[in-house]
Amino acid sequence: MVRLHVLPLAMMLAIAGSPAFGQTSTSSQMPASTEMVGVPGCHFGETIDNTTADDIHRILTQAGYTSVSGLKKSCDNNWHGQAMLNGVTTNVMITPEGRIVHEGS
Repeated sequence: MVRLHVLPLAMMLAIAGSPAFGQTSTSSQMPASTEMVGVPGCHFGETIDNTTADDIHRILTQAGYTSVSGLKKSCDNNWHGQAMLNGVTTNVMITPEGRIVHEGS
């Protein structure tokens, strides 16, 4: 009797996981223009500044950090990464103003 319940469940899962055929998208694509293009992963219209990972590496090095790695810029122009200070590796965030903030472990 258990097998009778497993087969319909398996069939339903197989159908649910298959692609939908015969459906068309009703969304229209917006024309690409430099004014309308958003940054992937960011909210539309957020302005990304022109700081680079090299700029942030220089800020951290001048503040005494070594072994800077994993620098990534977020949509709010904060940079996140890891760096070593006094022999301790820490997660850091660098604000657009150049302030260095220690993040959680």
